[in-house]
Amino acid sequence: MTAHVIADDAEAVTVAAALAQEFRAGASARDAERRLPRAEVDKLSASGLLAVTVPAAHGGADVGALTLAEIFRLLASADGSLAQIPQSHFVYVNVVRRQGTEEQRKFFFAEVLAGRRFGNAQSEAGTRHVQDIRTRLTPRPDGSYVLTGVKHYATGALFADWIPVLARAEDDELHVAYVPRDAPGLTVIDDWDGMGQRTTASGTVRLDAVPVPADRVLPHHLTFRGPQLHGAVAQLLHAAIDTGIAGGALTEAAAFVRTKSRPWFESGTETAAEDPLLIQRFGELALRVRASEALLREAARTVDAARTGLTDDSAAEASIAVAAAKAHAADTAVEVAGALFEVAGTRAALDSLNLHRHWRDARTHTLHDPARWKIQHIGRYVLNGTRPPRHGLL
Repeated sequence: MTAHVIADDAEAVTVAAALAQEFRAGASARDAERRLPRAEVDKLSASGLLAVTVPAAHGGADVGALTLAEIFRLLASADGSLAQIPQSHFVYVNVVRRQGTEEQRKFFFAEVLAGRRFGNAQSEAGTRHVQDIRTRLTPRPDGSYVLTGVKHYATGALFADWIPVLARAEDDELHVAYVPRDAPGLTVIDDWDGMGQRTTASGTVRLDAVPVPADRVLPHHLTFRGPQLHGAVAQLLHAAIDTGIAGGALTEAAAFVRTKSRPWFESGTETAAEDPLLIQRFGELALRVRASEALLREAARTVDAARTGLTDDSAAEASIAVAAAKAHAADTAVEVAGALFEVAGTRAALDSLNLHRHWRDARTHTLHDPARWKIQHIGRYVLNGTRPPRHGLL
């Protein structure tokens, strides 16, 4: 596979905006028919967007968090499923950057620049909680490893060239094993049947004695031994997806009201778009979306600032800023996507129009991790100066 190499932040945003416009046209049909976006994901790879965080020393654009968040916001405004697919890709490119050896960085960054994709085999079902990882990475006499376990919610795995697997080694510490999609013993099952984000293919990955060379394993646990932006960057992308879904829903609601809705007879107006009560509601919803977009930009700038001088304090500021953006965006996405029906009227509920995909995507994606805990950490930080924990979800 070959891919274009994006030069800088400005080009990255331009490419993302063009792809979002293209992907928007087929988003509803893909969702309604659960048609997996293989061609669209291939276009993402070929465009060079998936390599924009590769460090400049390795030939990448090394874009900042502000640009990366805008890329995800644009994509999610067009298709809330498609935007979710590369989220883990960027998370695990970041793991290579932080914990890879120079040889590992050289190899994997070249793969990413060539258009190859990382998936995700991280979460497990039926365990005590989300960080109760039971997949095992067992050493062999020759220094290599064997992976055994079952993963769920493996977004991106079905479309991936490499699947990063979160597993515990003999010392019970967390490592990431980067496994080829076609590795013996690895099976990706397309059994995702969520009501929203239908085409993410976030199904199951089974690992049955999968062989892993020693140089494909990275010590992920070291990420959390000092100040880190791993969690902040990952959560920033989730916030961008929610913000994009909200913006896309508002845009579609406005277009529907302008072209299809009838005015309520008591309004005395010729068109629904002239109804003062609808105008008021659209103003309220626009304020919500603009606030989420502003918080997203602020969070991204805070992450970028922390990156230039990473300390416990700057990492904490970044995590708190991202937590605020994510909590606000989650509420905004659900509210705006639900209000679409309120402002558009009964016709908007027709299944054939599939306008409910925005709410389904928002409601599904915002379940990823609870905003209430983000608000808890914000409160503790503001009131008592307690820095947020380094567990990767803030």
